[in-house]
This record gives sequence, structure tokens and C-alpha cells, in this order.
Amino acid sequence: MGNKKRASNSNEADTSNCYEGERLSRLLKSIHRGIESAKLLELNSLPEKFWYKQQFAVGVNEVTRVLERMPPAAKEIERPTKQHRAFCTNPKAPVVNLQAVLLASDCHPKWLTKHLPSLASSRNVSVIHLKDQKGGSLRLGELVKVKTAMALGIKARGNDVNEIVERILRGHEACLKEEDAQESTELGE
Repeated sequence: MGNKKRASNSNEADTSNCYEGERLSRLLKSIHRGIESAKLLELNSLPEKFWYKQQFAVGVNEVTRVLERMPPAAKEIERPTKQHRAFCTNPKAPVVNLQAVLLASDCHPKWLTKHLPSLASSRNVSVIHLKDQKGGSLRLGELVKVKTAMALGIKARGNDVNEIVERILRGHEACLKEEDAQESTELGE
């Protein structure tokens, strides 16, 4: 009986962080706006490709690598311990924290991304599932100027993208609707 209760709780968590249809479109639009404003605010001379690499972990392999380098959530410390470094593939690599992982649900075979939700939860990183009949991996790839991306990790850098994702994770989706309404009135004028 306890297993059924746990299963229903995990399903509830999945549906709250599952975006599809109009809700998905608003999410992707707001993240895209955040990316554009962050690029404008960070007037650095990095080429676009390198800027995206600093802000995002693109693809299942890179997201997995970044998550594995993060210290486990049970240990509330800033720096990885010596024991943690022993398990890292590159112990001298700087630890970069992910704020959230966007995961496309149109991945086939499913086992390619099956490990990411449990790995992310062990590091206290939220997972947002994207379900789209048009191809979530295509739409996710458009955000970072690649053809497709089954997984996209948003690195915690303190920019506009992080602020938008934080509002989404806190459940303030009304802000996204207001931004869309404001943008459509500006375009209409």
C-alpha cells in the first residue's frame, strides 16, 4: 500500500513539472526572451557558441557529466570532498551547479534519459519534462541553436534565464502569462 502512495506522489510531481501545449510554448518563449536579454546584458566578446556553453549543458552526456560532478544533496557544502573527487572523471574540473534540467519526452529509446531524473533529484536539481507532439527535442534544440537536444541543463549563473526558471520552479506561471500579454500588446501597437 505504501508503494502505491509513493507512486502516486511521484506521478503528481511529474505532472506539475510537465509542460505541453500552450503551457510549453509560454515556457519556451519566456526562456528564449531570457536568453536574448542575458546575451545583451553580458556584453562580452565571446562567440555565441561559447556563450551557450557557459550557460547551458547541452545533451544527455553533458548534463549527466555536470550532475555527476556536483556534490550529492545530502552533503550541504560548497566544495566537493576528497571522496567525491575520487569518483569524478576529471577531479580538477570546476564544479558547476545546475539550476534545472529540461528533458524532452520524445526520446527513443527511453533508457537514454531514464537515469537523469534520479541523478538530478540526488543533487537537488529540478527536472522539467517537455511533452510535445511536434518534437520536444527539436524545440529544446532551437533554444540553444542546435538541431536537437534531448536534455538541457541550465547552469546557475545568476542571469535572466535563471530568474525565469526560478519563477517557473516556484510556480509563478502567472508571470509568464503577463509577459506574453505585455509582449502581444507591444507588438499590436
